[in-house]
Amino acid sequence: MRTRKIAVRAVAAALCTMIAASAAQAQNNAVPGAVLGGITGAVIGGAVTGRAGGAAAGAVIGGATGAVIGSQTGQRPPAYYFWSGGRCHYRYPNGQVVRVSRSYCQ
Repeated sequence: MRTRKIAVRAVAAALCTMIAASAAQAQNNAVPGAVLGGITGAVIGGAVTGRAGGAAAGAVIGGATGAVIGSQTGQRPPAYYFWSGGRCHYRYPNGQVVRVSRSYCQ
């Protein structure tokens, strides 16, 4: 019973830390993804194996997976209108670039 209370407190503390970290993040989602993945992996690994080694392995695997997934979220699509040499250009999806009116880049 004592182990369960410690585990619940550890998860609650980790979630509070993650919430605080996610509020302070700018554009990089890899760190909160790694934290959430690590916590989840540790909980699942510990629950499945019942040993600290399983929790550690789950934390490492979950953290790495969470970092990869977190870094891919929130990716903005490429800007097709852009400035170059004081002129406005448009990049077609096939890669072709043409000059367009300045009003498109504003």
